[in-house]
Amino acid sequence: MKISLKLYASLRDLLPPDTPWTGVMIDVPLDITPNQVIDQYRVPRAMAHLVLHNGVYLTPSDRDRAVLNAGDVLAIWPPIAGG
Repeated sequence: MKISLKLYASLRDLLPPDTPWTGVMIDVPLDITPNQVIDQYRVPRAMAHLVLHNGVYLTPSDRDRAVLNAGDVLAIWPPIAGG
């Protein structure tokens, strides 16, 4: 199934070159969790500070329980210093 993955700030370097700011559509297996996508894209979990699933914040423990569906959007921001 396909989902949209959006990585922001320093995490954008983990996406393929020339990925648009709107994110990238990726193929993932059924019943995948946000943390499994985070691991697949080699985002250090400590750097996945703000994780939104279809615009809804996921706590760190929710990231292993939530299941993604086709067409979902997973957006991830690193911690921001000085703000």
